[in-house]
Amino acid sequence: MKANYILFMLSILVFYGCNQQVEKIPATLLTPAKTIDTAFKFGTWITSSKNKSNADYTAEFKRYKEGGIDELLINTSTDPKELERLVSIAAKEGLKVHAWMWAVNRPGDTVAQKHPEWYMVSRDGKSCFDTQPYVNYYQWLCPTREESRNHILGLVEKMAKVEGIESVHLDYIRFPDIFLPIGLLPKYNLKQDMEMAEYDFCYCDVCISEFEKIHHKNPLESENTAIDMEWKNFRLNAIRNLVNEAYDIVHKHNKKLTAAVFPYPEMADHMVRQRWDKWNIDDVYPMIYHGFYNEEIDWIGYATKQGVTDVKSENMGINTGVYLPPFTSAEELKKAIHYAKDNGAKGVTFFDGPVLTDAYLKAIKETKESFNKK
Repeated sequence: MKANYILFMLSILVFYGCNQQVEKIPATLLTPAKTIDTAFKFGTWITSSKNKSNADYTAEFKRYKEGGIDELLINTSTDPKELERLVSIAAKEGLKVHAWMWAVNRPGDTVAQKHPEWYMVSRDGKSCFDTQPYVNYYQWLCPTREESRNHILGLVEKMAKVEGIESVHLDYIRFPDIFLPIGLLPKYNLKQDMEMAEYDFCYCDVCISEFEKIHHKNPLESENTAIDMEWKNFRLNAIRNLVNEAYDIVHKHNKKLTAAVFPYPEMADHMVRQRWDKWNIDDVYPMIYHGFYNEEIDWIGYATKQGVTDVKSENMGINTGVYLPPFTSAEELKKAIHYAKDNGAKGVTFFDGPVLTDAYLKAIKETKESFNKK
């Protein structure tokens, strides 16, 4: 967040079933969507396990809260009942909850898999339905096709209806990576110095037809799609339009819309066809994962400032996302938090909860207390 993401460093995601009793949330524990709070916030992404007991979650959430965490971004695989269960537990521990959902990338989506035509198609004619780029959980739905778009928006609304959440939090709200972060290229034995056809999406019949209606040309006949700005903007706008529709749906239910995005708008544009400074959205959580880019910790401050500057006039909040594995000490983590805050972030969010050691939580709590003394 990532998410991430750019969460494709994780090779396996496990989704569980749930039959536990959901406890109704007292009205006093529900937080209005538009509460104004200027305090610097700390959060973490976590993925739910429906086999995990309420008591175990109570202990986990209590540990986060005591360590300075304010909010949880929880992936329940778009299961509203599981989300209700965890919102109730989190509220009792004083934690806010965001409904983290994978948006355009929908691996294992049993509804979508009944419709192979819903999936993105690469420039070399391969569908994400049966040929996944990079990793086997890259199964991307076309954001232009009405049926697949409406399926995604239906999931957004289902999450937005859950009482007590702060936001619906979109992840993978983009196209597949046309360029991987430089630090990940060795993992896939790749050299990417140009836009490669097998990673260039989406060339399905609907995308081509809709583009031709506007621009009277077929992108497959372009001599160089990488410099065809109309074709690039068509795809940027497909994601923008999806986000804007989600924004209207979520706000209808008096919730916020947030998203995990790539580090800053120009970079997101270049790498994944994502121009988040042009979206209708409340807050974004840029995944400023310095290790993925072979950068040093101060790059977290640089990338944060780039995003803050780009959305300054849009009234959009920036919550810097950091990826914990590259850190070697709690002191390094403290530095990262300061780089984010000093460059205009309204909070820092960590990927992910299970990696928050006692030492890291102690560092977060100490840093938070130092901010509160100022």
